[in-house]
Amino acid sequence: MDKLLEQIKKGVVWPFPGGIHPPQQKSLSNSASITRLPLPDKLVVALKQHIGANGKLLVEKGQRVLKGQALTSPAANWSVPVHAPSSGIVTDIAPMPSAHPSALPELSVVIEPDGKDEWVALNPINNPTTLTHDELVNIIHQAGISGMGGAGFPTYVKADTKQPIEFLIVNAVECEPYITADDTLMREHAIEVIQGLELMQQLLNPALCIVGIEDNKPEAIVAMTKAAEHNEKIIVQTVPTIYPSGGEKQLIKLLTNREVPSAGIPADIGVLVQNTGTLFAVQQAVYEGKPLIERVVTVTGNTIHKPGNVWALLGTEIKHLLDCQGFSPVPQQRVVMGGPMMGFTLPTVRIGIVKTTNCILAPDHKELAEPGPEKACIRCSACADACPASLLPQQLQWFAKSKEYDKLQEHNLFDCIECGACAYVCPSEIPLVQYYRVAKVEIKEQQADKIKADRAKERFDARKERLDREQEERQNRHKRKPAAKSADEKQKVADALARVKNKSDNGDEKSAVAAAIARAKAKKLGDQSAELEPDNSEVAKERALRKEQARKYKDQKSQTDESADTAPVDDKKSAVAAAIARAKAKKAAQANEGTEPVVNEAPQSDAPVDDKKAAVAAAIARAKAKKAAQANEGTEPVVSEAPQSEAPVDDKKAAVAAAIARAKAKKAAKALENAEPAVSEAPQTEAPVDDKKAAVAAAIARAKAKKAAKANEGTEPAISEAPQTEAPVDDKKAAVAAAIARAKAKKAAEALQDAEAPNAPNNTDNSSSSIDADVPKSSDDKKKAAVAAAIARAKAKKLQKEGNDQS
Repeated sequence: MDKLLEQIKKGVVWPFPGGIHPPQQKSLSNSASITRLPLPDKLVVALKQHIGANGKLLVEKGQRVLKGQALTSPAANWSVPVHAPSSGIVTDIAPMPSAHPSALPELSVVIEPDGKDEWVALNPINNPTTLTHDELVNIIHQAGISGMGGAGFPTYVKADTKQPIEFLIVNAVECEPYITADDTLMREHAIEVIQGLELMQQLLNPALCIVGIEDNKPEAIVAMTKAAEHNEKIIVQTVPTIYPSGGEKQLIKLLTNREVPSAGIPADIGVLVQNTGTLFAVQQAVYEGKPLIERVVTVTGNTIHKPGNVWALLGTEIKHLLDCQGFSPVPQQRVVMGGPMMGFTLPTVRIGIVKTTNCILAPDHKELAEPGPEKACIRCSACADACPASLLPQQLQWFAKSKEYDKLQEHNLFDCIECGACAYVCPSEIPLVQYYRVAKVEIKEQQADKIKADRAKERFDARKERLDREQEERQNRHKRKPAAKSADEKQKVADALARVKNKSDNGDEKSAVAAAIARAKAKKLGDQSAELEPDNSEVAKERALRKEQARKYKDQKSQTDESADTAPVDDKKSAVAAAIARAKAKKAAQANEGTEPVVNEAPQSDAPVDDKKAAVAAAIARAKAKKAAQANEGTEPVVSEAPQSEAPVDDKKAAVAAAIARAKAKKAAKALENAEPAVSEAPQTEAPVDDKKAAVAAAIARAKAKKAAKANEGTEPAISEAPQTEAPVDDKKAAVAAAIARAKAKKAAEALQDAEAPNAPNNTDNSSSSIDADVPKSSDDKKKAAVAAAIARAKAKKLQKEGNDQS
């Protein structure tokens, strides 16, 4: 450190890489002193003239303000206020074109000066050494001072740094061509600049303060050396004239031989740099109490008749400066804010001066020619040789054109100071600096978007975590917490575990436990299988029993039919009886679907009948059977007196019913055989029966049949008092019903025959007695008998046809 200090005091400088020597053109403006311009008609004061956030607006439209009155107040980090440059009326607060190559609108306060130039109350400090560190920093902060030679970094932030500062450097190099604002300021106000430097020295307490001035400013060197001769810690160092020696990192290298690390700041290596104009503004704020409302601006160029440096109020339109200095524009005139190397062409001259404006250049076409069309890179490496930051401009330009932002950052794009040396030496006239500026803006926007997305994700994760926690708390709110176990209970549990562990050491006990577990599992599996597999043995037994009953019933039915067919009867009578039985069976089967036919237990008659009477009896029986079938269509006849069940008829009952049917058939056949001799012995009447009597007999038979049908319709011939079920009759019951119907038909035929015979010995029926009384006993002749037989056959045929239609 001591060796370095000795070298610095001896005037040793260390060169930096790269650099160029463009024409200086400073003699146009440094020959005259700084002049003060008349008040402009309008002041457009932008609220943001520095790096950082805007301040909070304190005025409103139509309000009168005084010179030096604060228009905004600091509202966030790196926020400094702006002040009214002159007294007047606030005519508008609106977005106005900004001092930027894009001229994007920025919120500005428009003031119309009243010409009085009336100051606000000032608070000057005569002895700043009595101020504390915080008080001095606050004065600098409230004065709105920011860097006036570079990007506009707030001065109070640098003044309040917590890092130790070894070297405080004053950047008075002013290396860019045409600009002489700092040069004339040091020549005319060197004492004020040194006072401002001493105030910063009071705040930072550096080991050495170095004022760096290029060797092309001899008058400024003399003035500054004389002003600082009373302070041993301040030295004025002359540096060679080379561009860009005024760059912050390059000047540090020149004066201290220290290099600022990539992506670092000078404070990281114990160095802090301030501009000449900034130190003058600090002195004005403390000693005069004046805020930063004006600065020195160089107005020069071949189109300016009176080039020089002027005191310009902040917010003064550039057009006002040009007009005051004798501006004579040429066709396609360019106006540049800044120098020819780092400045930018303004889209309009209706833009107000800001704190970082140090030069307004209005060149003609010969002085600053328009750049030609961009050509292909010839890879001459001139840009790399001229770069003071030791970068690869050609490579950066390729990455910038292809928007490979990651590679740009890998190649240290942000170490570029945008000095323009690479573009100045490029033979292909490639605007390299423009590519870098655009790429930097896009990368910053991308990083800002990423920061916003990360913050949004953090908020989302925090909210999700909070919601999950609240949901878990709601779920656990009503859960019963287990009671804490006492020491005795814990000891009991430990003892039990110890006993289990001791038992597990015995092999027999292990096997016993395993056997018990196996038995329990087997029992569980058995119970599960029992539950899963139902017992169907009873259903299978019932199904087998029904099959066996059906088989036996089929055999019995076939036997019954054979026995009924083999009964000995007379050919004629058996034919009549068979026809009657078939008709009645068919009608009974149709009328009694789902029911059981009624068995009429009428007394049996053994009286023999002749052919004529048999035909009449057959006709009467058919009529009665027809009426009875019609009357019983809506009724439910009952077979037995006992209540009927839904269970099928078993084999034993079917066998008994078949036996009864066979016995009755045999009895009827025997009665017919025994009755034939009696009929032949009985005296026959020979009186012929005429047509009238035959008609009377037929009418009587029809009346009796009709009377019997009406009696069946009005009554419910239910033999059983029990309620009848509506269950359908199966095949077995139908067979029994058919056999009973055949038996009844035979009995009815015999009863009718007995009723027609006047001398029948077993005639006990009242109905047959009435027939005897009404029908004459005389026999008919053969002609009438033939007619009656034909009528009977026709009626029987008709009844059979109706039965077939109904079935």
